Order: sequence, then structure tokens, then C-alpha cells
Amino acid sequence: MGTKKNELNEDRCALQEILGVIGGKWSMSIIYALFNGKKRFSELERLVPKINTRMLVKELKNMEANGIVVRKVFPTVPPTVEYTLTQKGEKLEPIINELYKWGLEYVG
Repeated sequence: MGTKKNELNEDRCALQEILGVIGGKWSMSIIYALFNGKKRFSELERLVPKINTRMLVKELKNMEANGIVVRKVFPTVPPTVEYTLTQKGEKLEPIINELYKWGLEYVG
């Protein structure tokens, strides 16, 4: 009886960790925008409606720290920055696409 409760708690902890990586309000939208390949910062600002610059920076830093995106800076004036999904990030595509389909059917 106690082990089933422990397993349930461990599952909840794992879900909390997952949400810490991709559960930000804007994270899935940013990841979705990167499914079609590398994007510059300004492109991401345009592709993710209603996000402000500060939040985009925060979400991208979080995703970079968690190995979801790679940030590449080019030595230009002003600096050019591109973001791409890592292999880990690319594996989220079928999951996010299914969530999107679910949302179309059951939300709004």
C-alpha cells in the first residue's frame, strides 16, 4: 500500500520537473515556432503573439539551460543570434502536436 503511494508521488515529482522545463506560459509556443528550423530572436518575437522581449529572453534562457534549444551568436554589429532545437527539443514535436490537436478539439 505504501509503495503505490510512493510511486504516485514520484510520478508527480517527475511531472513537476517536466513542467519546469516546458511548462512556462510561452515555452511550447516557442518550441512550436522552432519546429521549422532555426530562427532569429526577432523572428521568434513575431511568431509568438503577445510575448514581450523580457519574457522571450527568460524562456529561451530556461530552455537553453535545460538543453531544449541552442543559442548561436554571430559576431556582427549588431550581434545576430539564432536559436535551434536540440535533439532533445526535437523529440517534443509529436507530443506538442498531439497537445495542439487535443486543444483544438476540447478547448475553445
